[in-house]
Amino acid sequence: MAEFEKELQEIVNKKSIFRNEPMSKHTSLRIGGNADYFVVVNSVEELKNVIDLSNKNNIKFYIIGNGTNLLVKDGGIRGLVIKLDLKNFKIKKSTNEIIITVESGMSLAALANIALKEEIAGLEFLSGIPGTIGGAIRMNAGAYGGEVKDILIKSRYMTYDGKIKTLNLNDHKFEYRNSIFSTLEGIVIDTTIRGQKGNKKEIEEKMKKYSESRKEHQPLEYPNAGSTFKRTSIMPTAQMIDQCGLKGFSVGDAEVSTKHAGFIINKGKATAKDVLELVNHIKREVKKKFDLDIELEILVLGDEK
Repeated sequence: MAEFEKELQEIVNKKSIFRNEPMSKHTSLRIGGNADYFVVVNSVEELKNVIDLSNKNNIKFYIIGNGTNLLVKDGGIRGLVIKLDLKNFKIKKSTNEIIITVESGMSLAALANIALKEEIAGLEFLSGIPGTIGGAIRMNAGAYGGEVKDILIKSRYMTYDGKIKTLNLNDHKFEYRNSIFSTLEGIVIDTTIRGQKGNKKEIEEKMKKYSESRKEHQPLEYPNAGSTFKRTSIMPTAQMIDQCGLKGFSVGDAEVSTKHAGFIINKGKATAKDVLELVNHIKREVKKKFDLDIELEILVLGDEK
């Protein structure tokens, strides 16, 4: 691995390479063991070179954005974690619509603020969703009646052998909180979306309304990974968990939020083991009461301790 690290330093800035890096520093749940290697890439070229190096050395790699939908197990991650810090964008305005091309490492909040500044409407629903563009495309993120699929035109992605390919809207195979990227071995590098000319005051008011709603209904004061489970066709999953009497139920410092039963929060010192035990308990109770299997919305990576 020493040779691998040496070669890595020839590709990216030494300050962007970390050994035995705690993944708790890179997930919104503030949970996770150490990654063998952690590297921040700042360009598409760096990404390609790091992937080529990993493949050459048979080192498994994992891609993350802001870690807002992620649980890393307590044993950490063997191999290399690549954090995408690609944040360039360009805006093309015409009479009928506005086209924005944005790299996958930009946060949704930053994109929404750019849209506000440029008076671009249609992206307001992104403002309160944690995470990055890349993660949002992977899971077709959405809120307040809007989803990524509603504004997307096309995406470019890098295959695991370093080739760059393009997907049009239909190629993404968007579903509820899912896309082709859950199975496709590819890394979103940028996407092109559409907006419309809007009124700055109206855009700002809508974003403010969404922000206030989130503060009121979601446990933002505690580390969390957003909605823990996908919704079902029967009723909101949080409602089922609530009807099972599980609000406030905890395993260690992992707790079902008393504010919103769809969220598992870290009260301070929760481990991934605590969270997964709590997840399994919730699944069992929902199955018992509603005869329904609920699915995780958060991604789980890494090894047991």
